Amino acid sequence: MFSNFGLCVLRGLGYLPLSWLRALGAGLGALLMAVIPSRRRVVQTNLRVCFPHLSDAERDALTRQTFVYFAQAWLDRSWLWHRSATCIQSRVQLSGEVAALSEATPTVLFAPHFMGLDVGWTALTLNLPLRFTTIFTPQSNAAVDAWVAKGRQRFGQVRLFRREDGVKPIVAALRQNELLYLLPDMNFGPSESIFVPFYGEPAATVPSLSRFAKLGRARVVPVITRMTDAGYEVVVHPAWNDFPTDDAEADTAKMNQRLAVFINTMPAQYFWVHKRFKTRPPGAPELY
Repeated sequence: MFSNFGLCVLRGLGYLPLSWLRALGAGLGALLMAVIPSRRRVVQTNLRVCFPHLSDAERDALTRQTFVYFAQAWLDRSWLWHRSATCIQSRVQLSGEVAALSEATPTVLFAPHFMGLDVGWTALTLNLPLRFTTIFTPQSNAAVDAWVAKGRQRFGQVRLFRREDGVKPIVAALRQNELLYLLPDMNFGPSESIFVPFYGEPAATVPSLSRFAKLGRARVVPVITRMTDAGYEVVVHPAWNDFPTDDAEADTAKMNQRLAVFINTMPAQYFWVHKRFKTRPPGAPELY
């Protein structure tokens, strides 16, 4: 459990050379994999369900790399949320359809749970003179909660909504051209979720991407963040021209299908430590 002292130590680590910090993250990831067998089994189960064609040895290698990326991304927040803008810009490359985000068009940014998701948010809010919103999930640890909230509000014109704020203020902001950075690809429980395939397995998924886009009369633009040896690459992809439709379930299935295409380009960088299939359809066997 993190304390204020632990966060101070983490902040200090941000001044290490990036190569040193990444090496520390590799060691921490290996340690976490060894000492938290319950979470290791979650990753292994997810990979077995989503990549049944891989051998056991290949999935074991993916598991190890997933824990390494997880730890490295956590430690990278030490410089992301505490070092200068110049430092961040030297390590984070923003590319793709960036200029299109300045168009006066309501926009939902589809930001899946890759390990560098906070880097994508920081890159956009640091480099673009636009207004951004996102939905903030409170952390169980008060010190970490305050640290995360402060880190995500470092740059630009941003607003953090909490889930209890409801849909109306988020949609109102979207219609006023505040870009919504949305992370709708986790299992948030049975409430308001629908079951659509994710790598062929029924997965409880909130249809929020489709609904926010429809309610806000907004386009959907994927923003994908990849960890590299030099830092991160944040790519703004072209807007989906066939989204949303009048069928939220079909839209949500399409979202998962397209997400899988992104994941396949860097499978170890997806957030497999999450119990993506925890909520099961009636009668379906438990997976974890």
